[in-house]
Amino acid sequence: MPTKMLKDFLDKNNVKYVTINHSLAYTAQEAAASAHIKGNELAKTVLIKIDGKLAMCVLPASNKVDFDLLEKSLGGKNARLANEVEFKDKFPECEVGAMPPFGNLYGLDVYAEESLAKDKEIAFNACSHTELVQMSYQDFERLAKPKMMKFSYHTKL
Repeated sequence: MPTKMLKDFLDKNNVKYVTINHSLAYTAQEAAASAHIKGNELAKTVLIKIDGKLAMCVLPASNKVDFDLLEKSLGGKNARLANEVEFKDKFPECEVGAMPPFGNLYGLDVYAEESLAKDKEIAFNACSHTELVQMSYQDFERLAKPKMMKFSYHTKL
């Protein structure tokens, strides 16, 4: 069951979603494999700092953030990976590293990799390392209102 905050948010906005339980997984690729979802169909949330301000990047689990490309897409702003100390208290109901891609619930800007829009559905961590939420991409975009841009590259395992 997603956390109360996430469940209430999705229910209040009339979103149809399913929860997928899987064995303990700490990386997005492990979670995708455990839940039998392709790595490019599972979205991971990466916390970044843009000119010192915390923000979320949402990208396929099989991709990595290209910080040079991200900075170019942001118009030359300085971007870097946030460290755990900088964000662990921002998501009190979530296990560290398992936050859902709704920065608007936490006062954060959301940047989504444009390739995510190609899929009809999106799956993501539900504040736990053992549970995912899967819903329509259209509903995700409607609720998260992400800034769409190209900022990542596909990796091979």
